[in-house]
Amino acid sequence: MTHASGNTVKPKIAFLGTGLMGAPMVRRLLGAGFAIMVWNRDRGKAEALSADGADIAASPAEAVSSADVVICMLTNAQAVGRVLFDLGVADAMRPGAAVIDMSSIAPPFAREHAEKLAARGIRHIDAPVSGGTVGAAAGTLAIMAGGDAAVIAELAEVFAPMGRATHVGPSGSGQLAKLANQQIVAVTIGAVAEAMMLIEAGGGSPAAFRDAVRGGFADSRILEIHGKRMIDRQFAPGGSSANQLKDLDAVMAMAKALSLTLPLTEAVHAEFTEFVGKGNGETDHSALLLHLEDTNARMGGKK
Repeated sequence: MTHASGNTVKPKIAFLGTGLMGAPMVRRLLGAGFAIMVWNRDRGKAEALSADGADIAASPAEAVSSADVVICMLTNAQAVGRVLFDLGVADAMRPGAAVIDMSSIAPPFAREHAEKLAARGIRHIDAPVSGGTVGAAAGTLAIMAGGDAAVIAELAEVFAPMGRATHVGPSGSGQLAKLANQQIVAVTIGAVAEAMMLIEAGGGSPAAFRDAVRGGFADSRILEIHGKRMIDRQFAPGGSSANQLKDLDAVMAMAKALSLTLPLTEAVHAEFTEFVGKGNGETDHSALLLHLEDTNARMGGKK
């Protein structure tokens, strides 16, 4: 933002949702010199950021009342809609301000939110992210932005501390890109898990296998990070299986709406549905390995 004097002033930011992903993103923005007012449903998670320089709001409406940019990082579309329209955020925001919704929600909800905010003179960008808590802390998130290209360009300095923003199309396109990203993640986790099981069942070392294929065509961030989780059997969530299933549910809904058949995605969706249904929603999505091992054990296959 530029004042009449020509001096550039950083926009004031309100950040709504300071959980596993939101908190490190706030710290990145604070480190870049932005003034930030934060709110979280669990106030303790917001107060933990006061030592880093964030101001704490008692309500989302209070957080956004003087903000130029409002960033949402909330659990799902229902939470975003409730905060924006039921808890007074849209009413408290100034016309001309911008909402950057970095939550992962279905594209139709993103478009609906954009339309409702536009009617109030508020700009909206759907900008979900990939890169997990590691990327959030390092400021290397892949940010998929849908909406007006000019608005996204104007907000470049806000995106920059958090990662690399790419305009992928009109409103809702960011969320569609995130769903496609999560589709690839889920199918790849399934492929890596099955490969690990095949190697181990045949007497090989999964750790050595992972090292052997790195740098080849089968290498990936999933093999690097989640393959190591599988080898170490450390499944505390970076990204939970429940959230992975939520995204896959949305992928399948979009596929149905677009009259697409996605057999690989359907198969991994069925496995995550069963795994989460058995009470494993809060394990990391790489823990799908445990479900596939259990399925093989029950079917009499070797582990």
